[in-house]
Amino acid sequence: MLFVELALIRWIGSNVIYLSYFSNFVLLGSFLGIGVGFLRARAKRDLFSWAPIALTLLVLFVSRFPVTIDRSGSNLLFFGDFARSGLPMWATLPVIFLVVAAVMAMIAEGVARRFAEFEPLEAYRLDIIGSIAGIVAFAALSFANAAPIAWGIVVAALFAMLLASKPRRIGSAARMVALLILIAALGAESFAAGNSWSPYYKIHLADNGDGTIGVSVNGIPHQIIESTAQRQASEPFYFLPYQHRSDPTPPENVLIVGAGTGGDVGIALEEGASNIDAVEIDPRLKDFGAELHPDQPYENPKVDVVVTDGRAFLQQTDTEYDLIIFALPDSLTLVSGQSSLRLESYLFTLQAMESARDHLAPGGAFAMYNYYRQPWLVDRLANTLQVVYGRPPCADSYGAQSGGLAVLESSLDPSALKCSATWQPVTSPVPAPATDNHPFLYLRRDAIPGFYGVTMLLILMASLLVVRVVAGPFRPMRGYLDLFFMGAAFLMLETKNVVQFALLFGTTWFVNALVFAGILLTVLAAVEVARAVRPKSSARLYGALLASLAVAWLVPTSSLLSLALPARFVVATAIAFTPVFLANLVFAERFRSTGDSTTAFGANLLGAMVGGLLEYSALVIGYRALLPVVAAIYGLAFLFGRDAPRGIPAAEGAP
Repeated sequence: MLFVELALIRWIGSNVIYLSYFSNFVLLGSFLGIGVGFLRARAKRDLFSWAPIALTLLVLFVSRFPVTIDRSGSNLLFFGDFARSGLPMWATLPVIFLVVAAVMAMIAEGVARRFAEFEPLEAYRLDIIGSIAGIVAFAALSFANAAPIAWGIVVAALFAMLLASKPRRIGSAARMVALLILIAALGAESFAAGNSWSPYYKIHLADNGDGTIGVSVNGIPHQIIESTAQRQASEPFYFLPYQHRSDPTPPENVLIVGAGTGGDVGIALEEGASNIDAVEIDPRLKDFGAELHPDQPYENPKVDVVVTDGRAFLQQTDTEYDLIIFALPDSLTLVSGQSSLRLESYLFTLQAMESARDHLAPGGAFAMYNYYRQPWLVDRLANTLQVVYGRPPCADSYGAQSGGLAVLESSLDPSALKCSATWQPVTSPVPAPATDNHPFLYLRRDAIPGFYGVTMLLILMASLLVVRVVAGPFRPMRGYLDLFFMGAAFLMLETKNVVQFALLFGTTWFVNALVFAGILLTVLAAVEVARAVRPKSSARLYGALLASLAVAWLVPTSSLLSLALPARFVVATAIAFTPVFLANLVFAERFRSTGDSTTAFGANLLGAMVGGLLEYSALVIGYRALLPVVAAIYGLAFLFGRDAPRGIPAAEGAP
């Protein structure tokens, strides 16, 4: 179940570009479906065997109607193609949400029917062990840069094994055919000319016919592989950070964040840099640069290539640089299916710019350039540099009035740069810098965009309707409102931990996978403790949980960045995972006494879906303020749990 959920979040986001920015959409559909599947566990008709057909139909729909966008709102920027393709957003997103929910409901119903055969806590324990296996398997395939056909083969093999264990049913041949079609559809995409996969993107290479190679990721033009001479002729702005240095001698140490396929590294070598640290988060883009760049910059002994997150590299290096360049490090995807954090979000905050400043050698300079979609984004970044360096940055713009290309440069030494022009704001008011607590660079104002608000409202309305129609009256869930609130609070707590570790250790897929695995292992540890020890009072557990949340709130995540890496890991793990452990002790103690484990777990999962919606409040209040919200929701769980009945009899006729 978890493996399919992770695969859908990753694969659909690579073909429907809206979901590269709203992968939480697939997560919410998954939670709705899983909740409905558990609520249906005692229905007469078992829908699990129909899951392969539903999953195949979903894959065929997305394959037939991939979507790219050219849309940017007034308050939120997306990076899309230069033209729109596919079905309109209002048609694509509802279909995907509902079909994802249907697929996950069918799979979850199979889980739930087995769930009901065990004592509640033992069932939950087995479910968590299976979830850990799912995330480990998916992480292993990500490490190997596996294409979607590998994910499809794993899913098909699991379905075939599970369906083979059931008595022969009408339509079993159709289900096997559906699995073969699933593998064939994913194979056609996986082996299409020019396609390959990294842990973040679907990458497509195309020969432009002029000696250059176009690189698209998730259907969006991203980079061009070309010689340094061609780049100097076509895009001379890449050379401005070197030309604006007052020092006539070549820079000795250069740091390039967002090295990509090596174009900026080739320029640094052309300009005479002695030592170059090239930081790139995507291993496949680095590999393509090493293989295909005409000048082979990554093979030069002056270049040290590091595959990691740029902010994490700055936190871990002691080197001082004569020139630091943020070279178009804009990502086109989110960190995970559970947060509004993009891969580069922590690279453009006020604190990140201060970290870069602190790594400049005397007389060193900082530069950044990109194609910006709106003038207010140029103003936000220039304003950030003004705050960090105490003066307006140098600014060279090409169509920046309409949000085009801009090159921004700053230095602590006013004489280090020869500015042709300095920044003058064109928007009013000038947007404030993004911060580590509110790292939403592409959100102009601290508000939930109207598109998000409408989508969230529609999701809630659709979810209520689906639960009522498919699972029946809400009355059986009333006795489990405390578990509903626990689910909402835990999903928000989990999101906060994902974001916290991304800041402390990098926004890489590997860190993200470790956090999820760590959370599941913590949950498993709490279940094992709960099986061995029964607390005398749940109120004490709630008290300890709220105390741990208070500690997590009192210690800002950014304050841990000054610690050495081992100490940072120990302290961050203790602060982040103690509430997770205590929350699951509370849950386990309550869950062991439920008389209807599938309805109880379904209510908990639907609460998690609501928690996923509440996560968007971070766009307004920031991530740190999520902790008081989490504490308040756990307070509601405590209040509703005091009078909740225990040992509710199972439905009539149930096992």
